[in-house]
Amino acid sequence: MIDLKRRNVLRSTLAAAVLTAGAPTLVPPERARARSEHAPFVPDLYIRLIAAEDEARILPGRPTSVWRYRGKVLKGDPRALEFLPGSFLPVMRVRRGQKVRIDLVNELPESTIIHWHGLSVPAPMDGHPRYAIGPRETYVYEFEIVNRAGTYWFHPHPDGRTGKQVYFGMAGLFIVSDDEEAAARLPSGPYDVPLVIQDRTFDGDNQLVYLSSQARGGMMGGGMMAAMMGFLGDRILVNGKPDFVLPVEARAYRLRLLNGSNSRIYKLAWSDGAPVTVIASDGGLLEAPVTQPYVMLAPAARVELWADFSDQPPGSERVLQSLRFDGTAAMGGGMMGGGMMMGMMSGMMSGSSLPDGAPFPILKARVVRASSAKSILPQRLSTIPAPRPQDAVNASYPKIFDITMGMMVWGINGRSFQMEGVTAEETVKLGTSEIWEFRNDAATGMMGMMAHAMHVHGLQYRVLERAVEPQFAAARDSVSAGHLDEGWKDTVLVMPGERVRLLLRFERYDGLYLYHCHMLEHEDSGLMRNYLIKV
Repeated sequence: MIDLKRRNVLRSTLAAAVLTAGAPTLVPPERARARSEHAPFVPDLYIRLIAAEDEARILPGRPTSVWRYRGKVLKGDPRALEFLPGSFLPVMRVRRGQKVRIDLVNELPESTIIHWHGLSVPAPMDGHPRYAIGPRETYVYEFEIVNRAGTYWFHPHPDGRTGKQVYFGMAGLFIVSDDEEAAARLPSGPYDVPLVIQDRTFDGDNQLVYLSSQARGGMMGGGMMAAMMGFLGDRILVNGKPDFVLPVEARAYRLRLLNGSNSRIYKLAWSDGAPVTVIASDGGLLEAPVTQPYVMLAPAARVELWADFSDQPPGSERVLQSLRFDGTAAMGGGMMGGGMMMGMMSGMMSGSSLPDGAPFPILKARVVRASSAKSILPQRLSTIPAPRPQDAVNASYPKIFDITMGMMVWGINGRSFQMEGVTAEETVKLGTSEIWEFRNDAATGMMGMMAHAMHVHGLQYRVLERAVEPQFAAARDSVSAGHLDEGWKDTVLVMPGERVRLLLRFERYDGLYLYHCHMLEHEDSGLMRNYLIKV
């Protein structure tokens, strides 16, 4: 049974330590009970993160006001917390099997909490909005790294404010390593490059523009419509910088890409027509490299590329770009004049001059020197068990989750987010597997012409199959060669008219977790629900 008073209990539970003057340390009651029954948690790595207002130099001229994470390592390898070069975006590096303690100190003027995106952690550690802490409060995270090596990330998750807090700068990478990854002998050190892609809009004073602060467009281009459609910026940043240039040697690199945008989808391809070689997705290395003409990257999703510049002479450049695609689809191709027309309308409603699905460059990789390094792409990267849908307790009757909208409010199966609300259908049993099907079809009306990025907290899942309604074929065909459904996933792109089946296994922790669209404005507007794992 869910304790409906847990949030109030949490806020009144104080630990003895005080890390910031006047800031109480909050300990989830579940862990307080565990401490009385088991040995104390002894971390291998101890980090203090401070969420605070700050300024950053992003564009020439006046600094930009941002919200960000600062921090330091209190115990363990000091290199476990660093910042992307020239950026305020943090990177944590850990190893599988490590025990980690992270103190979140809130110096913002509003409540916040951190979600460890893609990680399997106990429910009180997952960043559910009911655990959000107020200004000058501290939340203590303690968990063991049980995930395989991969590129994960972290970001705020307060109810109704996630989009704003991420947009203004609060996000970071969380990179896990293990022995299996080391055995693959992939490019490492300076040749293993994290890249966070985000879109932002700035006003004439270099300040970020978001929702109700939209500078143009009136009601249709302001906060209300952008909240429903999803916010789109009109400048592309990589690692917090515009017009990003990546200096490289003429050798192979491992590029770790995170779509850190609030709602924008990317169709990633090389400008010279070279195929995209993918070695990892959300949940780590694939079994073997996958070569595609392009790869789709939904908000919150990650992909790792093998990028070989060994045949490029010094001074040459290769551009990573986002190709044109039908970001939305018209009913039968007639309504509103087709997918690109709807994409333009989406851009206008979100206040952006860069519609979803428009082509644009993302970064330049510039070869600055020759190299004698001989990197060979491994033909086998890892071992991943084949999915077994027949093991699901509902193999013959998958659970259906329709993306819906009513009275201008997003929902799932007609229900919007409730802080501790959960239905029988959203209740699962620990130690079992289930098949879930996310449906994004015409039942939603005009809003059903929008893509969604469906994320499930607390686990990694397998994508089993996709199906699409015939009238939405244009949107499907413009992206289908770029779906990366291999390996372990935690965020899946569901295009207009599409139905996607997933195999999930609830194998490690019980408790209340979230599932939602990771178009953050959709999430903040109700497209989020709880699911409960029961023992």
